[in-house]
Amino acid sequence: MLSYSDLKRGVTFRYEGEPYQVVGSDFLRMQMRKPVMQVRMKNLKNGRVIERNFHQNESFEEIEVERSPMVFLYGHRGQFTFHPPGKPAERTILTEDVIGEGAKYLKSDLSVEFKKIGDEVIGIEIPIKVDYGVKEAPPTEKGNTAQGGTKEVVLENGLALQVPFFINAGDVVRLNTETGEYIERVEKQK
Repeated sequence: MLSYSDLKRGVTFRYEGEPYQVVGSDFLRMQMRKPVMQVRMKNLKNGRVIERNFHQNESFEEIEVERSPMVFLYGHRGQFTFHPPGKPAERTILTEDVIGEGAKYLKSDLSVEFKKIGDEVIGIEIPIKVDYGVKEAPPTEKGNTAQGGTKEVVLENGLALQVPFFINAGDVVRLNTETGEYIERVEKQK
């Protein structure tokens, strides 16, 4: 069992029946009050981050989350197919409710990690930075770039993204999957 002082960054535990991972924690001691551990924690099933204060009389069940590398093949009607690296015949299908927000960032041959508690897959972890090809981009008008504005483009996986005006169809851009924002152009169209 974990005490409130064991809730440090990276620790996984069960809270109200759900698996959580500590994202950040601060020890607070206010005048004339008992000490409190203020914890930012991420739900490992749905990805939501919440903040809670825990007191010294509380204890938590520590859980072990296993990670296994997988490769995304394709998605169809809310079902997503993966396989272990080098073994495309051994397929695993997950639904959108297991994958959560990460589903919109998937593309063929993307390496991900399955997060498991026992035999149950509770979610996937996508790399923070992923490169995507730009499928559609509106033309840029001359004189429109002085203010460093943005335009909306469509990526190879169908995701709409705000990018700078100089990005064109055929370019490859890098995207932050945690924030959903454009980072940089990796490759210019040929």
